[in-house]
Amino acid sequence: MRADENVATMRRAYEAFNTGDIDTLTELFDESAVWHLPGRSSMATDYQGRDATLAYFGRIGQETGGTFRAELEDLTADDEDRVVGIERSTGERNGKRLDVSDCIVFQLKDGRITDGREHFEDLYAWVEFWS
Repeated sequence: MRADENVATMRRAYEAFNTGDIDTLTELFDESAVWHLPGRSSMATDYQGRDATLAYFGRIGQETGGTFRAELEDLTADDEDRVVGIERSTGERNGKRLDVSDCIVFQLKDGRITDGREHFEDLYAWVEFWS
């Protein structure tokens, strides 16, 4: 796929994530996709497979009462089917407010997401939010 096509795919994925559109996310994530979440929070692990990844997304929504948003700031892509999404993650949970910049490096194959690696400007803020 061309870089611009992969960026369009990721725009759809962000929109689907923020609106809870599981059907579109299921379409866009490869069945064998892996999602990597760093740190020591209760969420930190490698989610193996589309189902595990989507369950993680669902857990984020549940634990934040639907307040979590991945506010896309920019997308950039290369010719190796990688797309980097620069975003601001916000949400509320148990009286805590999250507002942290982060980026996700996505790997795509044939227009489907096969890998996602999150990187946080302030990993400690992310970990504290989920503690």
